[in-house]
Amino acid sequence: MLQLQAIREHKEEIIDALKKRAIEATSLIEEVSRLDEERRALQTQLDATLAESNKLSKEIGMLFKSGKAQEANAIKVKTGVLKEESKKLGETLNQTAESLQAALYQIPNVPHPSVPAGASEADNEEVFREGAIPDLATDALPHWELAKKHDIIDFELGVKITGAGFPVYKGKGARLQRALISYFLDKNNEAGYTEMQVPHLVNEASGLGTGQLPDKEGQMYHVGEDDLYLIPTAEVPVTNLMRDELLNETDFPICYTAYTPCFRREAGSYGAHVRGLNRLHQFDKVEIVRIEHPDRSYEALDGMVEHVKGILRELQLPFRILRLCGGDLGFTSALTYDFEVFSTAQDRWLEISSVSNFETYQANRLKMRYKDEQGKSRLAHTLNGSSLALPRVLAGILENYQTKESIQIPEVLVPYCGFTHID
Repeated sequence: MLQLQAIREHKEEIIDALKKRAIEATSLIEEVSRLDEERRALQTQLDATLAESNKLSKEIGMLFKSGKAQEANAIKVKTGVLKEESKKLGETLNQTAESLQAALYQIPNVPHPSVPAGASEADNEEVFREGAIPDLATDALPHWELAKKHDIIDFELGVKITGAGFPVYKGKGARLQRALISYFLDKNNEAGYTEMQVPHLVNEASGLGTGQLPDKEGQMYHVGEDDLYLIPTAEVPVTNLMRDELLNETDFPICYTAYTPCFRREAGSYGAHVRGLNRLHQFDKVEIVRIEHPDRSYEALDGMVEHVKGILRELQLPFRILRLCGGDLGFTSALTYDFEVFSTAQDRWLEISSVSNFETYQANRLKMRYKDEQGKSRLAHTLNGSSLALPRVLAGILENYQTKESIQIPEVLVPYCGFTHID
């Protein structure tokens, strides 16, 4: 959430910056400004009314002690009027504050200056590419056919149990999943991230804190009776570990990693591009989250990018990195790099990771602050990245490592899964 002070002081710059997202935010920013002024005026009026009421209450006490009951009772009538006025002012103030908060929730984060302008993924900027694309046979299979041929993933069985988008991993397919999770966690631990196990259900405050609510409410699974949400990513519970915390500068950086299943409704997704593992309602992911000092957050972002690069190099998968344009940038992000693996059998790039800096946007919602050297309270910066999401990594391994007889296992994963190939 943008800070009100920033909107007050840099209104025109924010409106101009949000145009990178192909958003005309003038009316929304003006509404926030109007509500902010109204709220402050109401607060001033309420404070003055309460102060006057308190002053008169003290006078009443003194008059009663002096035996001037008639004068005291006359003033009591006035304090009664002031109390009623204070009540009405308080109610109006609360309504205005709620309207202001709702309006602020509708404004996305301001893009970093390096973010290219653009309306869609077609305008994303490729900034890095590495790895040779395998020269597969002309009859190479996409991963959903390989999964069926080698009996390692059963998509139909998942439909029987739950519905489309909930695959069942079998035998060596399940063991390869487990191997990838362990490998990713080990790599993150080695890089200094503390492993956490977190709940897979969160409350509304947690969803609001990291920005999934209200922006993506329709994409989240909601448990109505308990008013809880299934997590779309470990980012939500992990980042909320620091909600309402006042940190010290010496606490930075705070680095966490967590494995969780992720649940996304993916409403409206259909077509050949979402076949097999390309898009699921339930999938596994290992996440990295950093809480950083604002002066060092972009250095940390670069480090996270290099970390994911290192993992993909060890897996020997061809990949590229995109700097997302404004129109494709996530609602809460200031700058995002997407990693994509090339699927040779599908002849297309598959997104497998997003690494983002949210600057103070999430921290403002989360009330996540630290004390600087002067003892002043300031907002921290939050970052997160997939390290990595399993479905499309697995799809890339199955397709790029296939031979006519089997699927080879990347050398780095063999100690984790205990086999060298899938027959």
